[in-house]
Amino acid sequence: MMITKSGSRNEFNNYRDEWAFEKNYHKLFKMRLPHMDTVNNVMRKLATTELELLKFHMIRTLLKKKSLHKFRLFNKYFEIAVDGTGIMSFSERHCKKCLTKTSKKGKTSYFHNVLEAKLICSNGFSLSIETEWIENPEGDFDKQDAELKAFSRLASKLHKMFPRLPICIAADGLYPNQTFFKICKKYNWRFVVTFKDGNLPSVWKEVEILNSITSDNSLKQAITIGAERIIDEYIWINEIDYKGFLINWIECTETIQKIDEEKEEVKRFVHLTDMNIDKNSAAEISQTGRLRWKIENEGFNTQKNQGYNLKHKYSRVNLTAAKNYYQCIQIAHLINQLLILSNEFQKLLKGKATIKHLWSSMIAYLFCVEIDRGIIEKLSNRRMQVRFL
Repeated sequence: MMITKSGSRNEFNNYRDEWAFEKNYHKLFKMRLPHMDTVNNVMRKLATTELELLKFHMIRTLLKKKSLHKFRLFNKYFEIAVDGTGIMSFSERHCKKCLTKTSKKGKTSYFHNVLEAKLICSNGFSLSIETEWIENPEGDFDKQDAELKAFSRLASKLHKMFPRLPICIAADGLYPNQTFFKICKKYNWRFVVTFKDGNLPSVWKEVEILNSITSDNSLKQAITIGAERIIDEYIWINEIDYKGFLINWIECTETIQKIDEEKEEVKRFVHLTDMNIDKNSAAEISQTGRLRWKIENEGFNTQKNQGYNLKHKYSRVNLTAAKNYYQCIQIAHLINQLLILSNEFQKLLKGKATIKHLWSSMIAYLFCVEIDRGIIEKLSNRRMQVRFL
């Protein structure tokens, strides 16, 4: 259902009415096509840890095969972006673990959020590596669960599943704080986080003082791409003390000049990191911090708006089932990315051909053409290597 981007249980059930789909399903997967009500009964009973474990083994296989090694930061660190998003919202209480919010007019809404750790790469990969639900405990509690609380739990799970993986955490402006720095130091993780104006005033004060007396701490790079000239100017300060933690500050001012239109656009990016910054590392560290947006664009935005229907209530009444459907989306998105970002698939994107068009053609083929079993067996027995851009 998720791989074909059906969007709902009812829509996938409609596939059963297509004359060739059920036959092709049996040939591809060697099992009968289940009714989605039966699937839902399984989702209600299946422990949520089972699908998480399946996802873990898929990620571990990619790491063992070194499929993602060429995308590492400084040829060592895997970039893990962390961010939260909303999954479901209700006008009435959905379950005992719902988060709540009351408007100024006194209306209370109920919702479920999730915190994701995704392995991100410069070529567009945004692969779910660990998940932690932001939810209230059952019974009495003083404060609602929140993203930073959930990060402590997620970090513990991530370290337990990948204890020796060299990790660099990329996160937004919510994260620069003492607890976050402490967690990264505890697990020997590196980090690059967005640093907003007004956050950690003592650090900004140090930056202002040290910037006026520091030399040889700037870099300017320029590149022309088509009708655009992109100029990046970096400035940094190393070893700023914040409550016993040594952190480094970097700012990038990017000017995009439209050559034909004589226009320019200026953007500013500021980050904190624990990695030493110099002329050789400044650009890559800054770009790593900016890669964080991939968890929103290639991750959440794709899953919400490009067929996976992330915010759809696949199970309205059972939280266990809802969590399992969520993991199915992450697993399906992982599989689909391995196809879409492969060299072989990218070769098909010629002229006006789009991913959406190719995907529609693939589904239509399953509906309208009965696949030859001999072709499936021939492809299954052929050794092949998938390469990525």
